Amino acid sequence: MLEWSQGDLAEAAAVSRTTIVDFERSIRIPHRNNLAAIRRAFEAAGIEFLPENGGGAGLRFARRSDQT
Repeated sequence: MLEWSQGDLAEAAAVSRTTIVDFERSIRIPHRNNLAAIRRAFEAAGIEFLPENGGGAGLRFARRSDQT
């Protein structure tokens, strides 16, 4: 969606690139504070996280306030 590299996400979330790589490869589970930082980075870039509603959790670009 954002076409970010691992380095881009790491920089936006203020975490190490190794944290992102290890998380993607399921090498280790990131700490709660790192997950929160990653989520904040995505939200700041306009991504909205959707709760599970029977069809599974998801995400989308957030609607701008000037859209209906």
